[in-house]
Amino acid sequence: MGAIGRLVRTTAFKLSFVYLVVFSGLTLFLIAYISTNTASLLDRQLDATIATEISSLSEQYRRGGIRQLVSTVELRSRRPGASLYLVSDFSGRTIVGNVADLPLAVLGLPDGNLTQVTYQRLDGDLDRRYDAMVRVFALPGGFKLLVGRDMGELSQLRQVIYDASQYAIVVMVVMGFLSWFFVSRSVLKRVENMAETGHQIMVGDLSRRLHVTGSGDEFDDLAESLNEMLERIERLMTGLKEVSDNIAHDLKTPLNRLHGRLESMLRQSSGDPAEREALEDCLEEADNLIQVFDALLKIARMEAGSSGDSFADLDAADILEEIGELYEPVVEDAGGSLTVSVARPLPIRGNRTLISQALSNLLDNAIKYGRSGDAEDAPLSVVLAGRQDGALVSLSIADAGKGIAPEDRERAMLRFVRLDKSRTRSGSGLGLSMVAAMAKMHGGQLRLEDAGPGLRAVLSLPQATQRQIGRGGENGHKSDHAGDGTPSLAGPSEP
Repeated sequence: MGAIGRLVRTTAFKLSFVYLVVFSGLTLFLIAYISTNTASLLDRQLDATIATEISSLSEQYRRGGIRQLVSTVELRSRRPGASLYLVSDFSGRTIVGNVADLPLAVLGLPDGNLTQVTYQRLDGDLDRRYDAMVRVFALPGGFKLLVGRDMGELSQLRQVIYDASQYAIVVMVVMGFLSWFFVSRSVLKRVENMAETGHQIMVGDLSRRLHVTGSGDEFDDLAESLNEMLERIERLMTGLKEVSDNIAHDLKTPLNRLHGRLESMLRQSSGDPAEREALEDCLEEADNLIQVFDALLKIARMEAGSSGDSFADLDAADILEEIGELYEPVVEDAGGSLTVSVARPLPIRGNRTLISQALSNLLDNAIKYGRSGDAEDAPLSVVLAGRQDGALVSLSIADAGKGIAPEDRERAMLRFVRLDKSRTRSGSGLGLSMVAAMAKMHGGQLRLEDAGPGLRAVLSLPQATQRQIGRGGENGHKSDHAGDGTPSLAGPSEP
């Protein structure tokens, strides 16, 4: 059922189905219109033929009486494809004609009424009955003249039209499947290739380009335009990376020198408490500047999909359990409890170091702001959970604190945003921004929800599929390593 559902949702199937319905309806309309008008035309011709025959035979009767009428009817009855004739006397006895076993009530019909009857042919199979349209005309002297036409030709025509409509429907269905096959194989295949290339570009491989077949069609025009745009974006991103590296080198070097000099001055301090306190404050501010600068660079690279970290097939349950073991003593030292709830397996494709750092960052926030009261010894309860949510893997950290108001949750994930209650604590307001950038880099998202009470931070990541696993290292990242010199996400952790 899943494969059928995916087939029905494809654009190729929808277009083919619409074309099939439209053209089948048009074909049936044309067939019905032609058959109706043809049958109406034949009915009018039948009526006109019978009226002409009656008029001609009536004229023969006026000229020569019953003898000439009988002679004329007998002569016309012998012709191939002759009409139906019957002449009877006042008692209803047949004088001449080519019709047998006709219902007696027919001869009593009013003059001029066209009626459908069944009859037997004198020159045919007497066990078979045929349909005919007849008209009765009264002659002087009590004689009756019946003239009619067999409806076999009309029935054959209707059967031909019916068969043609069936064949037309079959042909339309076959053509619909052929058009679906053509559209899915030729047109939508190129759309899928574009989508696949776009996905590879999104994960950081800016060197990928859309395929151009050289046919000169609309898809080639679109691919060429997008490739030109991608060329410009790649040049801009390369220039940005070079500028960022230069800034990192030019600014971090003076900061590191300042940090070293402050440490040297602190060691050489004369022992004046005020002097040492001032130097320690300056040293702490220098450390904060270095961390903020490293965090900004890390966020920019992750949002650009080029953080320098590789992706691999992982089980997020292992990461959660490791983080739980690492932070359980930390939470206990803070006077709280940490509960880990994991439903295995949780297959994802991502960078183990970045995901671990993101969870650590969220746990730091929960420890800082997750107490149920303002007092330092207020109860602290943190829940670390992981479960599958459809095609996603949800990693969540919930606390029982005051939480974040719904109108502030989106703003809390922006850079340098610190809510009023956190301004009295140390931090730069980049923690949640880094986690959100990491989630986006992995094709997921970070959500802040109400834990009732408290805040629940949910990190939703795509569940690993066979297609992703088979693609392997196509994302263009470098080799996996934890210590690549990039700053830890657990640095500035305040919202």
